[in-house]
Amino acid sequence: MKPLRGKVALVAGGTRGAGRGIAVELGAAGATVYVTGRTTRTQRSEYNRPETIEETADLVNQAGGEGIAVPTDHLDPSQVQALVARIEQEQNRLDILVNNIWGAEYLAEWNVPVWEHSLERGLRMLRLAIDTHIITSHFALPLLIKNKNGLLVEMTDGTAEYNAKNYRLSLFYDLAKTSVIRMAWALAHELRPYQCTAVSLTPGWMRSEIMLDHYGVSEDNWRDAVGKEPHFVISETPRFVGRAVVALARDPYVSRWNGCSLSSGQLAQEYGFTDLDGSQPDCWRYLVEVQNAGKPADAGGYR
Repeated sequence: MKPLRGKVALVAGGTRGAGRGIAVELGAAGATVYVTGRTTRTQRSEYNRPETIEETADLVNQAGGEGIAVPTDHLDPSQVQALVARIEQEQNRLDILVNNIWGAEYLAEWNVPVWEHSLERGLRMLRLAIDTHIITSHFALPLLIKNKNGLLVEMTDGTAEYNAKNYRLSLFYDLAKTSVIRMAWALAHELRPYQCTAVSLTPGWMRSEIMLDHYGVSEDNWRDAVGKEPHFVISETPRFVGRAVVALARDPYVSRWNGCSLSSGQLAQEYGFTDLDGSQPDCWRYLVEVQNAGKPADAGGYR
């Protein structure tokens, strides 16, 4: 079954992590997926990591969709405008826009007050996390609203409820991730007259390539990291949030979520999908009820 066959998606920021997981799952559902980012087989972004947009496009193809890699710096309006013009020329439609651009993994200085935090790094984080999303929406949404039932997914870290009550250990990071949630809420108002939907969506504790490297493990032996960080037991693959996006994209009543702040764990309960291992990790409830409550790590009842 390919429920999204004939649909066109743009995963902006699809080189690795959640973007790659989302692109692959959209491909598995039959979509044509444009994958953008700054790291290609011939050049790297400041991340200086090996993952490329071409690899993601290949994984989309292997999953059963059509993956198209387009090198794009989403801080450059001219590049984003050219990207959208290409999608319109080649497909004449855009059904799903996933704003997943981030690129600031190494810029945060945790538990450092703003007057001691590098101003250059902090402002760069805000540009990468916020400006890129606005620039992309500015150029891509006119194509999205050409057809009814378009879906905009603003990717972030944390739900509105969680972020309202918990400081995210850096003013700049806190502002970046909370701003995207508010952005989705605002865009929901602008898209509603065109019968399109905007949501913000967060994964849980995601086993991205960078996170696995941080703990010195791979996806095959990720549980070895629980010895270093016991609460890592609640973690999930990037494909889990990818399945959340697919569930939203194929839901004929997705407009009921317009403006909402959603999580992969919440939507798994709603739509019945699982992670690759068959579990349904509910990270944000776990963080509140177990980790932040100072209880011993135990994912029982949360997976």
